[in-house]
Amino acid sequence: MGNSQAYPVFRTSDAVEAWTQALRLKALLEDHDDEVILMAEVLTVEDTRRMAAVLPDAEFCYVHPRMDPVTHDYAEFSLAITAAEDSALEPELPLEVLHYVQAGTVEERFVRAVGKGMASVGWGGRWPDDAEAERPGVAKYDGVEVVFNGDDVNLSQPADHHTVFVHVDKWGDCPRAEKLAAHLGSTVLGDAQLGW
Repeated sequence: MGNSQAYPVFRTSDAVEAWTQALRLKALLEDHDDEVILMAEVLTVEDTRRMAAVLPDAEFCYVHPRMDPVTHDYAEFSLAITAAEDSALEPELPLEVLHYVQAGTVEERFVRAVGKGMASVGWGGRWPDDAEAERPGVAKYDGVEVVFNGDDVNLSQPADHHTVFVHVDKWGDCPRAEKLAAHLGSTVLGDAQLGW
């Protein structure tokens, strides 16, 4: 049980650079999960339409839960994004989406669809054995995540830059994180955060 520890290892105001550096780290994973985790917050009608075009089967939901005024149950977002008029869609914002996709299918289009809201792409896997690391790689915890327009892996701190994280085991493995950061010409940029 437990969550990974995620160390920030690279920050930039250039989304393409953050994406490129995350891909460099992903290439170091010894094993890769078949699925990629995509998360995004959409703030504008244009952002919502772009993201829905990339993820047509994804379920969007309200960022801030809403109550049905009649039943007092939580309201679900139910508009068909592609068919809804702008005037109907705008009052429903902001929305968020969490979607799993087959690796190598839509990640680059997803990154191009990211607007001003926070978003992330996460790849699970296993870091290779390394004598300098504190522990062996663990498939349950290891991976790489790039967070767009944010500072944390939980997408709760918006920022005007993008952050690349490495996930390691639940006890943390700062030596491994430092070595991975050095691969990018960087260093660990802060404390470990609670990951996946």
